[in-house]
Amino acid sequence: MSELRYPIGMQTFSQIIEEGYVYVDKTAFIKPLLNQGKFIFMSRPRRFGKSLLLSTLNAYFEGRRELFRGLAADSMDLDWTPTPVLRFDFNAENFRLENGLELLLDGLLRDHERIYGRQQDDITISRRFRSLIESAYRQTGRKVAILIDEYDKPLLEVEDNIELFEKNQSILKSFFGNLKSMDQYIRFTFITGVARFSKVSIFSDLNNLDDISLDSEYADICGWSEEELIANFRPGIKKLAEEREEDFDATLEALRNYYDGYLFTLKGSRLYNPFSVLKALKKKEIDPYWFDSGTPTFLAKRIKALGTYPPDINGKMCTREELIAVGLNDSNPIPLMFQTGYLTIGGYDRESKVYEMRFPNREVEIGFYQQLLPLYAPIVSDPFSTFSFVHFKKDLVNGQPQDFMKRLATLLKDLPGEDHRESTYRAVTYLLAVLSGTQAVAEHHGYKGRSDIEVMTSRYIYVFEFKYNKSVREAMDQLKERDYAGRYAMDSRKLFLIGANFHSDKDNRGLDFEII
Repeated sequence: MSELRYPIGMQTFSQIIEEGYVYVDKTAFIKPLLNQGKFIFMSRPRRFGKSLLLSTLNAYFEGRRELFRGLAADSMDLDWTPTPVLRFDFNAENFRLENGLELLLDGLLRDHERIYGRQQDDITISRRFRSLIESAYRQTGRKVAILIDEYDKPLLEVEDNIELFEKNQSILKSFFGNLKSMDQYIRFTFITGVARFSKVSIFSDLNNLDDISLDSEYADICGWSEEELIANFRPGIKKLAEEREEDFDATLEALRNYYDGYLFTLKGSRLYNPFSVLKALKKKEIDPYWFDSGTPTFLAKRIKALGTYPPDINGKMCTREELIAVGLNDSNPIPLMFQTGYLTIGGYDRESKVYEMRFPNREVEIGFYQQLLPLYAPIVSDPFSTFSFVHFKKDLVNGQPQDFMKRLATLLKDLPGEDHRESTYRAVTYLLAVLSGTQAVAEHHGYKGRSDIEVMTSRYIYVFEFKYNKSVREAMDQLKERDYAGRYAMDSRKLFLIGANFHSDKDNRGLDFEII
């Protein structure tokens, strides 16, 4: 069998089909989308296939039926008559430039105006878009398809620049405001993005915009189910298994733990991140590729600023209304974390009608915590440094809690003055444990109370109890009296009990501990 061609970073449907790259067929969604309505919005995380979906729709509207031979859409009752397409891709611009958004829109409009012309008195971007829609209709005699990709990038990229954010917001509102007024010339509009903002009023004039982000019918429209993964990439998974020197099922389980788990509706499949899977199969290495591709860090900064204890991110509850419409500066960052792919639906309480949010997989959990840790502690990237994360990891994996705690105590002394508080100390310890590749649990409920942190490696178990401005003896007594380690009585791994006290006096900040 010939080597599979992996379309890593490729977002053009025609190129994937014509050049023989693997294509996971999503064309069955074309007919339902056309029947759904005229103005549709969908949010999905970055690198999840939104751009490829729009490119597929683009090819359909252009009437390029030859590209769809053998795919689901080819056997459907569809109108393949060419339709004028106006596509606006907000991916390829630096919006931190003062006029970045205007430059992008000007260039995109010019591309279409070369085909359909431009009225001399159309000066503003908004009026040019309005005239373009009408010109495309009048010249072809057919209503226009409008495809807008990553509409929110001009906002997300400048979230820390209020003046530029408001400027871009105003431009987008004026631009999108044309859609409703030009309704008689439009056949279909599909808008994608990472988030739908509730307080920026970009779509306020488009009151018939249909948000399908949480609709069960479109749960699998982007991303891959495990069935799709196996059906399309079995040879690649086999080669990865050979590289890892394990069987097919073990490698599939590793891929599942690292890249699977996204759930956008309760009735949908749990989905794999396409970008990460393709990178893993191509490179024959399971690594956190999604975060290497430029994930924004503002949410990690928000979590830290709000004083949220990192383990508490898992299990947060949200209503449907909160999940589908968010504000960039909301005090609750969980809905935006869901829309950006950091969290996914973990469960649903039908009585209270709230969703439980969880990290979808190991890749996202590790990647997000890697962004958080440097915000709390001065971890350095140099592997030869005493405070390199590499050394903390070795301490836990090799059963050296004394070294781990000494390193931690010294590290905490270097925190900025305002960060010398209990929440910071506990967050640093938990993040170090998780990022060491261990299984870490915070506040485990036992029959006599809750332990602070429990850490499990293949050979060692660590049970931590922390106190703040009290004493090491009090922490150790609590560990013993409440028998936090009791559930490991039959475990063959070596067990360590670690009692610690953080003291915040400015003349004697630091950490004392005892290990047994």
